[in-house]
Amino acid sequence: MLPLQATRETFWTISPTGKAVFYVLAAAAIAVLLYGVYARFARYAAGRSDPIDRLSSLPERTLAATRIVASNEGQFDCDLYAGLMHTFVMWGFLVLLMATTILFVDMDVYGPITGDSFWVGGFYLVYQFAVDAFGLLFVVGISMALWRRYATRSDRLWGKHTSLEDDAFVWSLLLLGVGGFIAEAVAIVGQPARAGESVSFVGMAMATGLLELGLTPAGAAAIYPLVWWHHALLALAFVAWIPYAKPFHMLSSFANVVVRDEDAGARLPNVPADLDHTNAESLEDFTWKELLDQDACTKCGRCSSACPAKASGRNLDPRDVILDLKAYRESREDDPVIGRPANAVPGANGDAPASADGDGDDGTVPIVAEEGGVIDAESMESCMACLACMDACPVEIDHLSTFTRLNRQLVDEGAVDPNLQGVLEDAMRTGNTFGEPADARGEWTEDLPFDVADAREREVEFLWYVGDYPSYDDRNRKVARALARLFEAADVEFGILFDDERYDGNDVRRLGEEFLYLELAGHHVETFADCEFETIVCTDPHSYNTMKNEYPELDFAEFADDPMMPFDREEPWNADGEIDVKHWTQVVEELVADDRLGLSGDELDYTVTYHDPCHLGRYNDEYEAPRELIRATGADLHEMPRSRADSFCCGGGGGGLWTEHDEETKPSEERLREATEDTDAGAAVEKFVVACPMCTTMFEDGRKTGGFEDDLEIVDVAELLLEALEVSDTLDPVAADDADGTAGATAAD
Repeated sequence: MLPLQATRETFWTISPTGKAVFYVLAAAAIAVLLYGVYARFARYAAGRSDPIDRLSSLPERTLAATRIVASNEGQFDCDLYAGLMHTFVMWGFLVLLMATTILFVDMDVYGPITGDSFWVGGFYLVYQFAVDAFGLLFVVGISMALWRRYATRSDRLWGKHTSLEDDAFVWSLLLLGVGGFIAEAVAIVGQPARAGESVSFVGMAMATGLLELGLTPAGAAAIYPLVWWHHALLALAFVAWIPYAKPFHMLSSFANVVVRDEDAGARLPNVPADLDHTNAESLEDFTWKELLDQDACTKCGRCSSACPAKASGRNLDPRDVILDLKAYRESREDDPVIGRPANAVPGANGDAPASADGDGDDGTVPIVAEEGGVIDAESMESCMACLACMDACPVEIDHLSTFTRLNRQLVDEGAVDPNLQGVLEDAMRTGNTFGEPADARGEWTEDLPFDVADAREREVEFLWYVGDYPSYDDRNRKVARALARLFEAADVEFGILFDDERYDGNDVRRLGEEFLYLELAGHHVETFADCEFETIVCTDPHSYNTMKNEYPELDFAEFADDPMMPFDREEPWNADGEIDVKHWTQVVEELVADDRLGLSGDELDYTVTYHDPCHLGRYNDEYEAPRELIRATGADLHEMPRSRADSFCCGGGGGGLWTEHDEETKPSEERLREATEDTDAGAAVEKFVVACPMCTTMFEDGRKTGGFEDDLEIVDVAELLLEALEVSDTLDPVAADDADGTAGATAAD
């Protein structure tokens, strides 16, 4: 057993000259580190200011980020192996770093001041045990990373930006971990006084092995300087390397989590009313947060594996967009340390760099273009704005903010898909994406057995924003009528805007048409101001998202004097949240809970599954209200493997509803396959339940093109509730409504 004052010699067998050389090299490594970190953050500071205040309440932000990073919650999401691996590596590295810092403080601060040492006795023993325990976890974690990268060769770890830098990073960490244990084991062999240091259990085990192999104390003393210098030089080189390659993510990722916007994606950054403003014409257009995003990316591929566009074979990989921008930025950097040769990075299609004006003289390329840009326009057209990439990202990269910036640039240049251009023109000309007359918007109400109130003429409890598809699309009109009958059955005072309702603008904004979005939002908030109501209720989660999260963020005063804008408003709308904006499932769930619909909970006996709409779930964290309504009908709900925050997009968001893509399998087809094959109920699933008009449209199409017409029926939650009411005799069936039997089925059905 070791004596109370157990300790060891730190620079055992290292000469005073060697010790001095080490300190000089350590100072140089730290200086190189600090300069590199300074250069990185100086580059961020030179970026455009961010529209979101990301530095407010910095202490609280830092504490929250520390909790997120310390728990590794992002890494554990849907991947236990990766979560354990990263936890072992991160905490192993941090504890070893803290151990080195403690030793430095004892030797070079506390010792010289007091002439004493605290690195003795019990403290020393605890220290040694912690170093061995966490060092072992560190090596285990790195070994897990190597296994996944090279043995199982996980697809998401390999891509166009995979390079020797990634290999160097992981192997250098392994060498650091193993090298430290080898140095410890050799020192134990060479220092008989440490023979009983059982707390150093890894070092002792390895020392026993070395003794069995014939290493003597004298031999250990002879080779220890070589082992020690190998480990020390590798450690110092790694420290100096941190800001210039992949290890920098240890700093940039934490910083990115600190400055995250919890509503990112659900609310997009605004565009200033500045005639000189450009969106993605050059690198100077990007905000400091977008530059930080690029450096925070660890190439883990989680966003790529979660992306439904990539899974469907579209020309989009979220990781590559971020890293393509980073690579181009670094190729153009003025700083010779951080940057690379100006012509190091080709265009997105592998072509030689060309200048923005096409002459190729200065090596610049357009940031986004149909051909020859850093980013292909087709990649942006492929995005469904579903937020799967952002939800999967463990370091809080705001992919959609960058994608929207690129889309805005394409709109500025008129480089928009012809189908989308037609939709944008229809929305501008008629106020709806169908190009139909505004006075036809309320025609869906004509088949109801009651009159729907005009919210412009009378006070109502619920101002119902119906939306484009429930107003004009025949299939979704049935959903609108079903919901109207539910409101009527619950004796709710509701009204609609009829021809004063316009398209909400959520998806055209994500397509990059910011000024059309402003026109639509300005019209609506002025219309709302002329009505008396308590709550805005939206049929479509897309409408719900933008009215709840984005309309209150708009600075109408900045555009009020613009003759192109059809509004005079100068005050923000609903900035304090005094007006409730809800999705209809949230409202009806409250009505059911209050027994306003008289359901007993056993009306229907269907086997169903439910698809979480992206804009209701990932965007706004509403998962339970639709499920409660499904359960209220008596239907047997079975979850798909990808549900709630991991739901797989229908393919309709971000303009996908209006475009055609060369896809291996449509997202809607893949989702229906999952419902019928991967769900616990399997082929027994009768109804595929949705809560979004866009989802209804996409899945009705996928049901036909994917050959699922005989397998299951697409129904909205409102249609399921309506059928339950009819079965319970609470509501009489209306023969004229949905006569084809698609929705509102009677008990006889």
